[in-house]
Amino acid sequence: MNKLAFVFPGQGAQTVGMGKDFCEKYDVAKRLFREADEALGYSIQKMCFEGPAEDLKLTANTQPAILTMSVIAYEILKEHGIEPDITGGHSLGEYSALVAAGVMDFQDAVLLVHKRGTYMQEAVPVGKGGMAAIIGLGDDVIEDACAKASAAAGAVQAVNFNCPGQTVIAGTTEGVAAAVETLKAAGAKKAVILPVSAPFHSTLMQPAAVKLAAELDKVEIRDAKIPVVSNYTGELETKADEIKANLVAQADHPVKWIACVKAMQAFGADTFVEAGPGKTLCGFNKRIDRSLKSMNVENIETLEKTLDYLREVR
Repeated sequence: MNKLAFVFPGQGAQTVGMGKDFCEKYDVAKRLFREADEALGYSIQKMCFEGPAEDLKLTANTQPAILTMSVIAYEILKEHGIEPDITGGHSLGEYSALVAAGVMDFQDAVLLVHKRGTYMQEAVPVGKGGMAAIIGLGDDVIEDACAKASAAAGAVQAVNFNCPGQTVIAGTTEGVAAAVETLKAAGAKKAVILPVSAPFHSTLMQPAAVKLAAELDKVEIRDAKIPVVSNYTGELETKADEIKANLVAQADHPVKWIACVKAMQAFGADTFVEAGPGKTLCGFNKRIDRSLKSMNVENIETLEKTLDYLREVR
């Protein structure tokens, strides 16, 4: 094994009940949920454990919930002596990665992503924007279809370059619908409207980026202790001023996840641990490079499997 990468999931990975078994066994989980509740002024722990799912799905709640779960998974791994050489996160997950790299304090990050979620939802009224996953087409075809749909129906663009054969588009409701029809006709295996309430990472998020910049000015941002990959550039970063600028840009620019994984590989990472709910990023890794070893930690069962493997190879 060369270097170890920790990666952190973005929005959509949340499930009611997440974190409960960690809290029953680990004091650090109890402490971090308590700190998150204090920062937010309401109980994200109760929402994670009990739902309702509709409340947990609201962007302003989803983002701090997933970040809290992800940092808990990271801290538990650290307690077991497992620490990353490099880290990264998909969209919202980049904030979890920055906490793990010592760039910002956990409580600051929790409140920051709560506000980020609020600003993103405010930028485009519910029902006026959306996203769709496009499966089985090249990026050139997708970008061409988005350009045509933007001219004819409404703004739409490619925003998440997740893995070969899976790209997400976002924009106005009309623009996304028009692009989906064009891409289905072009031979997409799937072109599915996603159950999200805003066109994340599109240029329509510019008002959110402006508000987020003001909030980041209030938070201490430090140089990273280990490299972090930037969604905006797809490259490694460690300097506080670059990290801050790239976080602002991330809000209204595409997520270059394929480039992020390749940058971690180039750094020497061949083993990836997805810390937090779900295993979406493990799935992306299989499509990016099947030689990568990927595992996830979202509960006691997956934690024990991951620890067993890492103890064996390290």
